[in-house]
Amino acid sequence: MRNKPLLIAVGLTVVLGILVFVAGWMFGSHRSPETAAPAEAAGVAPPAVDAPPPGAQIDAIRRGVPIDQEGAPPPMARVENTDIKRVRAYPMQPPTIPHAIDGYQVDKNSNRCMLCHARANAATFQAPPVSVTHYMDRDDQFLATISPRRYFCNQCHVVQTDAKPLVANNFQDIDSVIATTPAAPTTSAKQGSE
Repeated sequence: MRNKPLLIAVGLTVVLGILVFVAGWMFGSHRSPETAAPAEAAGVAPPAVDAPPPGAQIDAIRRGVPIDQEGAPPPMARVENTDIKRVRAYPMQPPTIPHAIDGYQVDKNSNRCMLCHARANAATFQAPPVSVTHYMDRDDQFLATISPRRYFCNQCHVVQTDAKPLVANNFQDIDSVIATTPAAPTTSAKQGSE
């Protein structure tokens, strides 16, 4: 009987929980039409809570469609099959796929991407080889084949399409920044002007 106070506390907690549940059920928002408030009984709607003002936009990506309406979906973007590699849109972006991949089999038994992009075949097919990081396991040990965690290419890489960007992007990669930065005068040029 050393646990008698514990049993009493648990029993009281259960009884209190049941009482709260019953009280909430009896006095909660489940009212019959006979016990409704006089304004509701008279057919007057209660004021809306947190309703956005008419014409207000909450989500900028909705393309001008009010939040309480369903917009028509834009047409599906077409895959660009030009084999021209795009520049990145943000730092560390995985490269996009510059060709169609319809019908490519990538499952646990086969990876069609590796036919051309494996390091052994890249020169033959004139395809960029996958990075050496794709051959590393989670402990940074190099493997003979592609790492299982990098095996499913589409979890990071997507095809290039003609879709219009949803938001503006003014990202510049480091090569563009360096090319547009004016060169600082050298010390020999400074000495010659003095």
